[in-house]
Amino acid sequence: MQSATLRRSATRTSNPIDLIEEVIAGKEWIYDRRCETELAVESPGTWCDYGMFFAWSEDLNALHFSCALDMRVQSKLMGHVYELLAKLNERLWMGHFAIWVEEGIPMFRHTVRLPDRFDSELIGELMDLAIAECERYYPAFQFVIWGGRNAEDAIASSLLDTVGEA
Repeated sequence: MQSATLRRSATRTSNPIDLIEEVIAGKEWIYDRRCETELAVESPGTWCDYGMFFAWSEDLNALHFSCALDMRVQSKLMGHVYELLAKLNERLWMGHFAIWVEEGIPMFRHTVRLPDRFDSELIGELMDLAIAECERYYPAFQFVIWGGRNAEDAIASSLLDTVGEA
């Protein structure tokens, strides 16, 4: 059974970062509340630990979040990675992949307008979306950055379904 803190039903608040902080604390993930409108989180994943970042704009009533992959793109590979980003983004319904150019870090990004009332379930779904897309396509980034593959091959190789058990 979830605690009352995590199971908050439709909450009216001017700042969803407060609720996100409660959800993250309940998961016992490492986080840093940088200011009233920003939160940085380290989220465990299958391939790596992801760096999630949340920012709230009260003026837009929008929550921006990103989920950074734990890898860096060398400048000589940037063109190949941009091609991969374009091909991956064609496959996504929500959000998009981008590069934090200054650091060479690929990330999933999304901004969503929040309703007046939202709950921990909605926040959890947004985090799950980011992590799921990063987990799904992490191997494609590896194939391009470290494997020297082109974008098409990297995507095809990363999406192979395994059959049976080893």
